[in-house]
Amino acid sequence: MDRYVVKRPAEEEAGGGGKRPRAEAADPERAPWQEIRAEGLSCDYRLLFGRAEADELFRQLEEEVQYFEGEMTKLQVFGKWHDIPRKQVTYGDPELTYTYSGVTFSPKPWIPVLNRIRDRVTVETGHTFNFVVINRYKDGGDHIGEHRDDERELVPRSPIASVTFGACRDFVFRHCDSRGKNATRHIKPIRLQLAHGSLLMMKYPTNVYWYHSVPTRKRVLAPRINLTFRKMVTVAKK
Repeated sequence: MDRYVVKRPAEEEAGGGGKRPRAEAADPERAPWQEIRAEGLSCDYRLLFGRAEADELFRQLEEEVQYFEGEMTKLQVFGKWHDIPRKQVTYGDPELTYTYSGVTFSPKPWIPVLNRIRDRVTVETGHTFNFVVINRYKDGGDHIGEHRDDERELVPRSPIASVTFGACRDFVFRHCDSRGKNATRHIKPIRLQLAHGSLLMMKYPTNVYWYHSVPTRKRVLAPRINLTFRKMVTVAKK
């Protein structure tokens, strides 16, 4: 598994109590892409924003993003409704929707800070995006369970760009054949640690074969904001 791990600095390995990794001080224009490959998994990772700019964007996101409230803060798991264990919201082009765990989300209109981040992603990757899902984890108690981003609204074979600000959190990939009591194969999970200001490109066919999650980590005391930019199509209502 070690050959696939994107490591964070030693000071972060020891704590997780709010310090941001020193890697953000590097010049992002010189940060190389790291290829993360396994059977059926294709991801590219790099630092996208330097420390000062990442700090500024994190502050703007904290001030300007308006998260869903009320019924939009629940999801359906095995027929039962549960509170989402984090804050969540979607922004994007009009007429687009996103259905996840029994809830259909309509996007809020784009705001300048999101356009700024999206434009940088487009410049660096050559891919355009019309929708973003934002998850805010207040600390290591907030989490997201294993899932695949394979909703029918996604443009087939389009990549998903995951941009992270704030605390490092474990990001775990698990192959679909290695999950649960009925696993048919033993394939080691892949654990990444995504730095403040970083970009992870999840490319086809990753979301066909691999689930991903952000598990609880009680030692982490600082917030994390993650933005997953997507290319969506308008799905006709039944």
